[in-house]
Amino acid sequence: MAWLAALTVAEGRVAGLRAVAGVTLGLTIYMLASVVGVTGVIAAAPDVYAALRLAGVAYLLWLAFEAWRGAGDIAAGSGDGAAPFRRGLIANLLNPKAAVFYVTLLPGFIAPDHGAFWSQALILGAAHISVSVAIHAGIVLLADRMARYLGVTTPSPRTIALRRALAIGIGLVAVWLWWETRA
Repeated sequence: MAWLAALTVAEGRVAGLRAVAGVTLGLTIYMLASVVGVTGVIAAAPDVYAALRLAGVAYLLWLAFEAWRGAGDIAAGSGDGAAPFRRGLIANLLNPKAAVFYVTLLPGFIAPDHGAFWSQALILGAAHISVSVAIHAGIVLLADRMARYLGVTTPSPRTIALRRALAIGIGLVAVWLWWETRA
């Protein structure tokens, strides 16, 4: 979430919303994988889970470094328009907590007497994804408003400090993810 805010401050609302689309596709992939049982394999295979966990932490640290390094750049509207989407998708696919959510939490809400497992899982997954989109889009819109309020159109010591603070936040999320998902 800090990454979405940092990206939006650095590259604008459109880039932030493209990243939300990537994150959403990642959640959708995990939700569909849980319906067919793939995420259960990830959760049950310690080596696969550990590799996914370390890749996710490394990617978050890379995003933090990228945000820190680019803190003095104003890049709104420039570059590859699909890059934020790809980064959002990759960040979510490398997040082991997303996979584990669909394996551990989702089944607890499925009642065998209310219909087929897959249909209930799809409905509950769609509800989760809808809430996620609302929250992530809200973060993007709030970050965009904050950037406009602060006048983030040219690099200044204040905007550089804001972006670097968000980069530190991303790094802290990576450390938290590593700590919380350790065996």
